[in-house]
Amino acid sequence: MVPKNVTSRFVVLSSAKGPLLDPTMLFRFEVRLQQHTLDWTSRGLSLPTSCRVPSFAALSGGPIYADVRIAWDVSGIGFHLLVNGKRQLPWCRETRLDESDGLHLWMDTRNSPNIHRATQHCHRFLWLPAGGGPKRERPVAAMVPINRARTNPKPIRPDALKIHAIPRHDGYELSGLIPADALTGYDPKDQSQIGFYYLVADRELGNQALTLSTDFPVAEDPSLWSEAALISNS
Repeated sequence: MVPKNVTSRFVVLSSAKGPLLDPTMLFRFEVRLQQHTLDWTSRGLSLPTSCRVPSFAALSGGPIYADVRIAWDVSGIGFHLLVNGKRQLPWCRETRLDESDGLHLWMDTRNSPNIHRATQHCHRFLWLPAGGGPKRERPVAAMVPINRARTNPKPIRPDALKIHAIPRHDGYELSGLIPADALTGYDPKDQSQIGFYYLVADRELGNQALTLSTDFPVAEDPSLWSEAALISNS
């Protein structure tokens, strides 16, 4: 929950030129990821509204245009993304993943909030609604190395990540599934909290972030990520 005094603190730390400090840096946020059966079909993954994950970046004036839903199960972690309000096609290139539109996910399966360099338990996944294949029409899913990491997660098969994309007249739907064996150290029974951060990147609409913007080194510093509690149904 966002504290009630967020607005007053934001005013104190602002000037005529804008905020002197990103308001989301004042708090350590925790989101709740619900347990849900990850039934993958020919249309990808569907998740209920109870699995919706908020964006606290609105505290610092960041855009909010995407519906992000994420769930976990012993079999892995899945998501469904809906992007609305676009007038242009997503800009996606399989050869330029970092610059492409889509969903970027960071996860630390051991939740080590005080480390500044990633370990083997820290993962970064990129999910693009297009950009693959000869005509750049196929969706792309990949695990990519984290810059300055001390160690990296175990390698995954090229086809380990599931992805499905549906173009819409004003955006796109995107869903994906990360199997448990693609997450080094994933053990929701014994480790019910993970380090977590997401970014919906879009050249047209801007970047919708969980908390801090990419003005900060969130891509490589796990101490800037938030926490996610894996909420069990039992």
